[in-house]
Amino acid sequence: MKPVSRKPADAAPARLGALAKLPVFLDLAAKRAVVAGGSAAAAWKAELLAAAGADVCVYATELSGEMAALIERGAAAGSITHHERPWGDDVLAGAAVAFADAEDDAEAEAFCRAARAAGVPVNVIDKPAYCQFQLGSIVNRSPVVIGISTDGAAPILGQAIRRRIEVLLPPSLAGWGRLAKNLRGEVARRLAPGAPRRAFWERLSERAFGPPPGHAAEREMDAAIAEIERVGARDRGRVTLVGAGPGDAELLTLKAVRVLQSADVILYDDLVSDAVLELARREARRICVGKRGHGESCRQDDINDLMVQLASEGRHVVRLKSGDPMIFGRAGEEIAALADARIDCEVVPGITAASAMAAALGLSLTHRDAAHSVRYVTGHGCTGALPDTIDWHGLADTSTTLVVYMGGKTAPAMAERLIAAGLATDTPAAAVAGVSRTGEWHWRGTLDDLACGQMMLTSREPVVIGIGNVFGATSAIRSVEPLDSQEPASVQRSEAFA
Repeated sequence: MKPVSRKPADAAPARLGALAKLPVFLDLAAKRAVVAGGSAAAAWKAELLAAAGADVCVYATELSGEMAALIERGAAAGSITHHERPWGDDVLAGAAVAFADAEDDAEAEAFCRAARAAGVPVNVIDKPAYCQFQLGSIVNRSPVVIGISTDGAAPILGQAIRRRIEVLLPPSLAGWGRLAKNLRGEVARRLAPGAPRRAFWERLSERAFGPPPGHAAEREMDAAIAEIERVGARDRGRVTLVGAGPGDAELLTLKAVRVLQSADVILYDDLVSDAVLELARREARRICVGKRGHGESCRQDDINDLMVQLASEGRHVVRLKSGDPMIFGRAGEEIAALADARIDCEVVPGITAASAMAAALGLSLTHRDAAHSVRYVTGHGCTGALPDTIDWHGLADTSTTLVVYMGGKTAPAMAERLIAAGLATDTPAAAVAGVSRTGEWHWRGTLDDLACGQMMLTSREPVVIGIGNVFGATSAIRSVEPLDSQEPASVQRSEAFA
């Protein structure tokens, strides 16, 4: 049955969820900060405050080795002064912020009460009940600074998140941040608000994730200001085809994430996961142009026209496709339509379902003892049935691994044709539904099982089927417990996906 047509539809705007704490970046340059205690924990807070430009006053009768060494060498900015006396109410007057490493709850309560009476924000180290604020983990690419909070629930998790972000943000970002700060006044003076200024900042931002700015970078950015000043922002936009991968947001490429963060409009398929969309620029307009086999689908011509229209309005349009755009993603038609309209188009590849399936099963699609090539084939054509143009005799090759996309409904007919073309009925076969997604399911059997309809699929998740000798290495195929079910999963049997 021919799929029912539907029109592209705007998704509801992304809403900001509840915040456990409001992140605030405090200017402490040349301001007085109080640290009560000479412990190693207090030393870390003192160094952090001084790095932010504060004049830190440490009140302690005894100093740990860490605090003594810090006071001797000084900090990267600001200053640290040791006052060899206990803290008192008098030391809090006029302070911008106050920290204490209290020995017990009684001292913590006294310090907190005194700081509040003086109108000073207070933090008692490792005692959340006496803290008005928390610092969290910090990623330092100053002037770019990122704070991470878990609301005190899991500090180690916050540190793990910080390490992940450290990998994503190159140290060179600091240099581009400083250059942006130097150019901010010039941009505001020479470029009008709105599209011209944004066009400049997007140019700088695209370079910020590459090599550090050299001596010529400021001249090049000044030339970009002059160009935009002379001809204005680009009248015509651009389109980027982005592979969203099989579903798991962690399988996105870094480039895909950066493109999503710069999008004005995102045209996305039904199969793109919410976790992937969550990484997109929050202000971007999101339009669902879903295409599903055997269901309502947006016409390809409507999608093409919408891309051209939005890009012609000067927008950066991201066409977000499940898997890889160039593998059964109708990318060729979209690229041709954009070329006819003289609209710039770039492609960011993604992890295709076949690769994700191989990783999920823990096997190589090109194991040299079982296969010397891989072939991708679609399991249904525009009518929903098997395409009439498939060369079944060519596919029935025992030294080739065959991967079938979108073949869940046509698997029995496909298996029958392969058997008729000479492929043995006991040829190993496997399938994965919802690869890399919550509730991923595996099936394993033979080509004959497929022909008999033993893989009856009821899941709405996309299905990838593999046929060939590489799937016969049973010891190499990992079992998977479905994440959304309490029932044990057996990948040893031929039964329905749940």
